[in-house]
Amino acid sequence: MIKKIAIPTTNGKLSSHFGHCEKFAIYQVENNEIIKDELITPPPHEPGSHPAFLRELGCSTIIAGGMGSRAQNLFAENEIEVFIGVSSISLKDLVKTYLENKLESGNNLCDH
Repeated sequence: MIKKIAIPTTNGKLSSHFGHCEKFAIYQVENNEIIKDELITPPPHEPGSHPAFLRELGCSTIIAGGMGSRAQNLFAENEIEVFIGVSSISLKDLVKTYLENKLESGNNLCDH
């Protein structure tokens, strides 16, 4: 089964606020191996737009620095697993840590 993991990025690094990111790094994973990665520009940020956008892309997980509580609820409604407040290691290492079941949410880096 192929799984898609989204990571919001700014300047090629983990964005501290997913809604203000420049692009989403989308990683496709099969059998716990990354088989494809791509950068996708999101639509203009409107409340609630990004969870629906990522769901349409088939993403089932988002790894973010931070996001507001409304966004977290919208991701839950779209059946997308959320990790926030993760450390800013390389994007690929974030995915590998997730695949090893070692990724944990930390302090939300978003102030709303």
